[in-house]
Amino acid sequence: MNRADNGGKISSDQIMIRTAETLIIETPERVELEFSLASIGNRFIAVAIDHCIQFSVIIGLLIIFAIIFNGFSVYDLAVEPSGQLPNWLIALLIFLLFLVFVGYFIFFEWFWSGQTPGKRVMKLRVIREDGRPITLWEAAARNLLRVFDALPGFFIPIYSVGLIASFISRRDQRIGDLFAGTVVVREKQGEMPSFYDFFADAGFDVALKREMPRVQFEADLKSIGEPEIEVVESYLRRRKNLDEHLRKWMAWRIALPLMLRLKPQYNAAEFTYEGFLEELLHKYHSRRRRLD
Repeated sequence: MNRADNGGKISSDQIMIRTAETLIIETPERVELEFSLASIGNRFIAVAIDHCIQFSVIIGLLIIFAIIFNGFSVYDLAVEPSGQLPNWLIALLIFLLFLVFVGYFIFFEWFWSGQTPGKRVMKLRVIREDGRPITLWEAAARNLLRVFDALPGFFIPIYSVGLIASFISRRDQRIGDLFAGTVVVREKQGEMPSFYDFFADAGFDVALKREMPRVQFEADLKSIGEPEIEVVESYLRRRKNLDEHLRKWMAWRIALPLMLRLKPQYNAAEFTYEGFLEELLHKYHSRRRRLD
């Protein structure tokens, strides 16, 4: 369900603005990404496709079990296992069913950066609330809770709980999405590159990627020019190739003269030299955009 509102503040680093069908996210790198929220109908069709694939896999597993354990029919395995099968085999079947139901979504959403076969057909994708691709953690978190979203069914998922949560949520999120901090969006084919291609593109400057906790400070940046910023950018682009000791030393060596010039006001408890350089670069580019 898509309802217009005034948007919600996620953090000091990112702002999410909500219109009737559009999600506009300003990333920590100050890049605006625009997405269309996936409708509940499209999500239902996508998950129906995925469940059809899952049920096909389950039937295949039952046939394999029936062949391996000669004497048991598919009916015995699927409908009346308790009176026919040993307990260890029942436990194995339950584990495999859970693995197919949950592991299927975790694997594909992680491997395909937020897509399953059903979502790929429907041009949907799961992303983080900051607009970035989901990681294995988000894929696992949102899909482990799928069991609750699918209630009151499991073997035949009904998704009553997930549907109610989607109607209540401002961003059409089911319980798994709310816990993992994810949203489901529609990809605009032909209008703009997908978020994955955008971040993978060589044009996206890795120097703008934050890897440290944000170091907020107040300072007048008028005394900082392009030569100093080029040094900062060069370091931030190459820091991953440095060992930890050299990385910290270089951050200190570059940051110290800049701090002496800027005399910034900051919270010493949260301060790191590398975080300071990241924040300085973002503040500098933000100031340039305002002046331009």
